[in-house]
Amino acid sequence: MSRLRIFGDADPATPRLSTDDPARMATELSRIGVAFEQWEARQPVAPGDSPEAIMDAYRGDIDRLVAERGFRSVDVVSIAPDHPERAAMRAKFLDEHFHKEDEVRFFVAGSGLFTLHVDDAVYEVLCEAGDLIAVPDGTTHWFDMGPSPSFVAIRFFTEPDGWVGHFTGTDIAQRFPRYEKGQAL
Repeated sequence: MSRLRIFGDADPATPRLSTDDPARMATELSRIGVAFEQWEARQPVAPGDSPEAIMDAYRGDIDRLVAERGFRSVDVVSIAPDHPERAAMRAKFLDEHFHKEDEVRFFVAGSGLFTLHVDDAVYEVLCEAGDLIAVPDGTTHWFDMGPSPSFVAIRFFTEPDGWVGHFTGTDIAQRFPRYEKGQAL
């Protein structure tokens, strides 16, 4: 189940808010400029489907978002627990960073943990199948796919080089819990 927890950036043990209500999640995240939506496929999607079949299942929402935000490319990424580079892929974005374009991801299957650091608060967003998150450019955050990553996501890009992570050098991400699938976050 998708969930949002909000912490003070100096208190990773005690959330100020914890909710799994999608409408409340969207409201709280919109206050910091983050979009959160839930989409439904217009046709069934099965494991192993081609990227084209996956995108066709969500074509209406994809086309709407591309038109609204001016994205130039859309792709599908699929990561399985047995991926030989899973540890390196997980480590790549575990530290606080930002991008020079919006980071927009829709989870077709599986899950991942986006953690956003805005002002003096940390927003921990567990995204699962059916969730879209749009993190504005310049927002400091980190992403954890877990030690055994399992997800299929649709990614939206304005510029291919805009998605490069610019790391802040702080240790805040190490002070907050990592994503372990099945854990009670």
